[in-house]
Amino acid sequence: MTKTIPPSSSPAADAAGRFFNELPLAPAMLATLQQLEYLTMTPIQAASLPVTLAGRDLIAQAKTGSGKTAAFALPLLTKLNPRRFAVQAMVLCPTRELADQVTQEIRRLARFTDNIKILSLCGGSVMRPQRESLEHGAHIVVGTPGRIMDHLERGSLKLDALDTLVLDEADRMLDMGFYDDIAFVVKQCPAQRQTLLFSATYPEGIARLARQFMRDPQEVKLLEQHKENKIRQRFYKVENENRLQAVAQLLKLYRPVSALAFCNTKQQCRSLLEVLHAQGIKALTLNGDMEQRERDQVLIQFANRSCSVLVATDVAARGLDIAQLEAVINVDVTPDPEIHIHRIGRTGRADEDGWALNLCGPADRNRIINIARMMHIEPEWHDLAALQSSDDSALVPPMVTLQILGGRKEKIRPGDVLGALTGEAGFTREQVGKITVTDQYTYVAVVRNVAREAVRKLSAGKVKGKMVKVRALED
Repeated sequence: MTKTIPPSSSPAADAAGRFFNELPLAPAMLATLQQLEYLTMTPIQAASLPVTLAGRDLIAQAKTGSGKTAAFALPLLTKLNPRRFAVQAMVLCPTRELADQVTQEIRRLARFTDNIKILSLCGGSVMRPQRESLEHGAHIVVGTPGRIMDHLERGSLKLDALDTLVLDEADRMLDMGFYDDIAFVVKQCPAQRQTLLFSATYPEGIARLARQFMRDPQEVKLLEQHKENKIRQRFYKVENENRLQAVAQLLKLYRPVSALAFCNTKQQCRSLLEVLHAQGIKALTLNGDMEQRERDQVLIQFANRSCSVLVATDVAARGLDIAQLEAVINVDVTPDPEIHIHRIGRTGRADEDGWALNLCGPADRNRIINIARMMHIEPEWHDLAALQSSDDSALVPPMVTLQILGGRKEKIRPGDVLGALTGEAGFTREQVGKITVTDQYTYVAVVRNVAREAVRKLSAGKVKGKMVKVRALED
């Protein structure tokens, strides 16, 4: 089981602002840190370094810019034996850009020893120079899951001597569809190793990774709480017969790329969906009667920005964690203030701002009073009738989801689809969004204006050397 260290009570957390020279680091390492002007620890460094330097597995929630690279680089460099030319540490990153940043930062921290060799192994680069560099030996490799997997399958990367495995920005790797690639790579690592996992959010996939591949990890959660000014909450008085039409009005005014609309009943969800579709707003719904495959398909389209609005009850949306959710609309006010707080807390995550828009009927007065009391706020009331949208066009999401017949059973990986689209099909990486591989299907989001052409080119070409059936998931 994981052990949570609350920021307020953890001895490690209390160390925030302490000096690096209080840690059991080599004098040469401390001298390097001083040269780099790394004097006091950031909160994530203070919380995690005593744990990792003691050899424990770690799950740390930390966003980019928090100093997390040093938080995992220092323990892996401390354990490293420079005289042994074998891969002793590996860092998996979601993108080539992050891998390059991590590589440069580890090199800066490794100055104290001249002969530490650090290799970056990422897709988009020619394989041969990477294989040749590996033949000459390396101490640390930093790379993306697909390319690391390629090297393992070709036998050019050996992990027999691995002591430390780091999963950096693990939630982003999972969001990009790399769970199976990560699992494959981790299974090639020695069982007796230290595993450090860093993630900005804590979706279910992180818990799965921890259960499957970590040994009694200590958990450090030092994320800042949602700041009041990050979630702008507004309340609108509405008559019940106008409630559903008011949702469309709010959507056309605020025009979120991604919004979650909460209803108290399944029937209200169905009724709202009809109203939104009639207004030209692409919306999908979740309900408890759906098969798992249907539910997964809806969530995939919402998460990859192919659907502007997801309509759901609290039960249907349980466990849902969507990145970059711009707005939460409470179509119905919940009778439970804690549920209200949980609903609106899904927006305004990480560095993003968010809107919480609440439609309140005459019977909702006491519910609003209870919510305001629990949140210590004075509700900000706005007049719905005064809202005028300058843009009355349909709310169209930026992406379209393509469904490819074939998934894990056919050994399709995200990199295969990305390669097919950016290779012979001729699309750019920027035109391709999130790729999700399930047992039987693969889903890829593409920019809306190239969707038709992408279906045609994928259908005419090959994925993993085979012809595939492709269709766009559009109403």
